[in-house]
Amino acid sequence: MIQTLPAEDFSRTYSPNVVETFVQRIPGVTTNNVQGNEFATDLRYRGFAASPLQGTPQGLAVYMQGIRVNEAFGDTVNWDLIPKVAIGRSDIWTNNPAFGLNALGGAISFQMKDGFTYSGTEFDASGGSYGRVGGSLQYGVRNGEWGLYLAAEGLKDDGWRLQSPSRLARFYGDLGWKGTDAEIHLVTSAADNYFGVIGPTPVELLANDYRAIFTWPQTTKNQAELIALNGRYAVTDHWTVQSNLYYRRFDQAHVDGNAAEVERCSGNANNPLFNTLCLQNDAFPQPRPPQAAFQILTQNNQPIPCPPGSGDTCATTPYGTVDRTFTKALTTGASLQALSDDKVFGHDNNFVIGASVDRSKIGFRANSELDFIYPDLFTGPNAAVPGTGEIIHTAGNIGFSPVSLAAWQTYYGAYFNEIFDLTNRLSVTAGGRYNLAAIDMADLLGTSPELSSSFTYARFNPVTGLTYKILPELMTFYAGYSEANRIPTPLELGCSNPQKPCLLEGFLVSDPPLQQVVAKTVEAGFRGNIGVFQNIPLTRRQGVEAGAQYQTGQYLVYANYAFIDATYQFSGALASPNNPFADANGNIFVTPGNQIPGIPRHQVKGGVDYWITPELKLGTDVIWVSSQWFIGDDANQNPKLADYWVANLHGSYQLTKELQIYGFINNLFNRKFATVGTFFDPQSTVALAIPNVLNDHRMVTPAQPLSVYVGMRAKW
Repeated sequence: MIQTLPAEDFSRTYSPNVVETFVQRIPGVTTNNVQGNEFATDLRYRGFAASPLQGTPQGLAVYMQGIRVNEAFGDTVNWDLIPKVAIGRSDIWTNNPAFGLNALGGAISFQMKDGFTYSGTEFDASGGSYGRVGGSLQYGVRNGEWGLYLAAEGLKDDGWRLQSPSRLARFYGDLGWKGTDAEIHLVTSAADNYFGVIGPTPVELLANDYRAIFTWPQTTKNQAELIALNGRYAVTDHWTVQSNLYYRRFDQAHVDGNAAEVERCSGNANNPLFNTLCLQNDAFPQPRPPQAAFQILTQNNQPIPCPPGSGDTCATTPYGTVDRTFTKALTTGASLQALSDDKVFGHDNNFVIGASVDRSKIGFRANSELDFIYPDLFTGPNAAVPGTGEIIHTAGNIGFSPVSLAAWQTYYGAYFNEIFDLTNRLSVTAGGRYNLAAIDMADLLGTSPELSSSFTYARFNPVTGLTYKILPELMTFYAGYSEANRIPTPLELGCSNPQKPCLLEGFLVSDPPLQQVVAKTVEAGFRGNIGVFQNIPLTRRQGVEAGAQYQTGQYLVYANYAFIDATYQFSGALASPNNPFADANGNIFVTPGNQIPGIPRHQVKGGVDYWITPELKLGTDVIWVSSQWFIGDDANQNPKLADYWVANLHGSYQLTKELQIYGFINNLFNRKFATVGTFFDPQSTVALAIPNVLNDHRMVTPAQPLSVYVGMRAKW
């Protein structure tokens, strides 16, 4: 099952956000936008995620011009790095092993523009609500056998929520040569982006101020550079060879202000830990280390006293931490494949065979700074509170512990796929891919020697299926079975020991062996009308999709519906310490049939474009998303996050052949709703910093209110 979005669909939204187009046009796609910034959002297809948030179970493989853009460290996908203006076409596939690791729920492939597919110059400038100013420029030219394409995008946005600015700068270039039997392209891409990533906010704070945020700062800076050389050569009339070589660099710096779960170590004056600061260990799993292992120390291994005053002043101080992570990854890769469309026994046939190798060198650093939470929830040093502004660790390197990790990941893949036409209507497919991955990690500080280890994962994933053309060019029935696997990333391998948990996002502490994840997909349907899919064994995602589109010279009308039933298929405990129903160890108990949180069961999407005159076009898009369980409510015991609907409006007027003005309104009716919900501890140290009394465990990420933007687009 393949669904294609051409460049016109991406241009239609007028937004620099790549994900927005998928959400509108693909039935099974939703976004949770956990981080609360439209440029750092996630994409979920049939319940499988491609998210920039570390720690999210990733389940989609994403490629740009044949190059994998899932980050090597955590398989995350930073959608902000993809230059939207340069997208020529995007294909979204269901589970297919040909796309290699992490294609559990499917894969998304972006084919970018080049000098042979795009010609002319286009300039776009826009601005509007919340201080947004942005623009793009693209240029394409062909001169004989040579083609050149260049594109650049930039944007500045102050953000509608407090402390949530954004800055985008992206570039894409392609220099190509095309002969009779051969073609070669030199591709470059670069991005330098910055976000105020605010995330969910307690519902009680949002009730007072819809712009409210939780602890801050929360910022992310992404930088990436790519250079690639790809080409093809027609060996014969029916055999073609394709190859790809690339080098990619990725740097990320993340700053996150948080509440610090700390307490006074001891109130006994005879105890060596008397009146010093410790990490809370109430919900720490048994067997629990001695209290001394939880004592918080400075970089000089000095204990931190409670602030001056009478009584337990540690208990009345709003401690926080500023946690910083730095990720650097250098990846080189190569692929080679051969394609044949030569007839076999007089029947049409398409055969592909290929292999790839990707090698990544990863550096990861992280630390925590002890700080003070001010009434505006800013987290920073306070001269009156001992230890604030210091990089900290615990005596037992539990929870708070600086990390410096080096990792090497090598991934080999070999695949084949055969599509054979038994008749002019019936085709069968068979193929598979063998994946071999090796991960080596080394602790560079000596404080976590258990991080130094090596792992190897291998698996063959098959695919088989058939298609039958009921009405050629109009309706096709398809059915198939496929498998795909995902290996644990270095991030997950370093966060897998409950005795030394990753208390803070992205911090690495230990690495007992993890097993690779395998998805098995059975799919059947009528392409363009209805589909059924299922994945087993420990979780299951099954559902139905339906979509229709009608287009004439004056109208474009589309309607999509998706039903996703995502459930757990096992009994066991899952960690959710902030869930009101969690037990004393911070766990909840799931049973088969419990729905997986964060995945709405129903979605309805529709839109209309109407050309009032050949120059004037008006359009609208409406999306309704059903209720969903809060993330962390895996046992389905709390009230659900409410359903929501939102309508957007857009229009354009062609002043001349070369010049167009346009405008769009997001959230036309200024509806207040949340796209995702989770839980927090209302009795954390944040409660000491603010006058509000917080009792509700729920926190949500609110949707952006009514926003108006206008722009001008010139092409010649």
